[in-house]
Amino acid sequence: MRLVLLIFPFVLLLCFLLYWAGARHAYLRRPRVAPGDPRAFDWHFFVPCRDEEAVVGTTVTRLRGDFPDAHVWVVDDDSDDHTAEIVAHLAEDDVRVHLVRRERPDARLGKGAALNAAYAQLNAFPPKGADRSRIIVCVIDADGQLAPHALERVSGPAALGDPRIGGVQVNVRMRNVDDRRPLADHGRLRNALARLLVRVQDMEFSVSNAGMQLLRTRTGSVGLGGNGQFTRLAALDRIAQAERCPWQRGALLEDYELGLHMILGGYQITHVADTWVSQEGLPRTRRLLAQRTRWVQGNLQCVRYTPRVIASRHYSARGVLETLYTFFQPVAHLITLALCVLLGVALGVDVANGEVGSTLNGVVTLWPLAVGLTVLSIAPFVLWGPVYRRDRAPGHSLAVSLVWGLALWLYAYHLSPASARALGRMLRGRGGWAKTRRNAEVVTAGPVAVES
Repeated sequence: MRLVLLIFPFVLLLCFLLYWAGARHAYLRRPRVAPGDPRAFDWHFFVPCRDEEAVVGTTVTRLRGDFPDAHVWVVDDDSDDHTAEIVAHLAEDDVRVHLVRRERPDARLGKGAALNAAYAQLNAFPPKGADRSRIIVCVIDADGQLAPHALERVSGPAALGDPRIGGVQVNVRMRNVDDRRPLADHGRLRNALARLLVRVQDMEFSVSNAGMQLLRTRTGSVGLGGNGQFTRLAALDRIAQAERCPWQRGALLEDYELGLHMILGGYQITHVADTWVSQEGLPRTRRLLAQRTRWVQGNLQCVRYTPRVIASRHYSARGVLETLYTFFQPVAHLITLALCVLLGVALGVDVANGEVGSTLNGVVTLWPLAVGLTVLSIAPFVLWGPVYRRDRAPGHSLAVSLVWGLALWLYAYHLSPASARALGRMLRGRGGWAKTRRNAEVVTAGPVAVES
């Protein structure tokens, strides 16, 4: 038993290092994406909203200003604030702004259900005989800001210019990464920690996750995200025919699940790292943990697709391995937590049996191995620091970037409590979804990110 406890962490570390090396190589050697002509497509932005009066007006106005030929479909998921009124006012003066109203009990069933409502209304919008492969749906968060050149990049020959591509995901950045006082009502120390928390989220998405997505372009298993995802209406139609609706109701990771259905349906997905969508990084640990618990639970829900992925002719062997690695990351975190508990119990038994001396001697004997494993565990995160500095923060020193990398390593441990909370929610049959509050909101009561 103890041999298993000792070997399993080595296996996990080896898998992590191989995946990290592939992601880093893919990121550093990524080719430039040739732009295309956005006029070859019809663009429709879906903006799901629930109590978003703090940001929705700015988001819609910016989308219409940057992309004047596109339509914006705002889904109001029965908001309790003035979200619907703000959008309705904008729609009065702009025929390309559309308000999709939802009311309880049909509303507040999750983001996927809200997006399906927008899809249903868009279905009736194109003229009869329209080429639905040229109609592109882009999902934008209520606080999202898409780069002005984004449509040129996703229209290119390596993206939507290729008819085999059914979906495109762009890079994600944290817009408030340079905010000096993300917590205006707190002092210097809390704000310093909040700035660091936002910074590592920006590192996580803009370099680490981008590297993983670029690796997935090589394995044919790119995942769609909830912000900055582009899909062909024809691809959504195919999924709807097979699954009754494009986005699965009740899914807590509806974006990644959509990507699975798209690949299983025969379309390819690619990632474009040369453009981006920005969103707010979360400066509060409680909101971050709640958000990530929802994501982890959604990941665990996707494990049920394992047989379909393995059996699908649209997944290569490398794609199957990468997808299974993604599926079972939360499981690995849970097993690691269990192993830590078991090792602690084993140590306690040794102490109770008077074998503490031999145990300590064994630990001392193995210290070079422990040091080596520690370095191998930390170094991959630290090495993202200089890459992030080069691409996103050139005004900072190399030393600061290494500190950021070390912080990224510490930050990664949030997945352990998030995985434990997600498993607990699943065991209790809790699958409810609630939005993550925006930083501009001052409300201090009500559900945030996950119903506990």
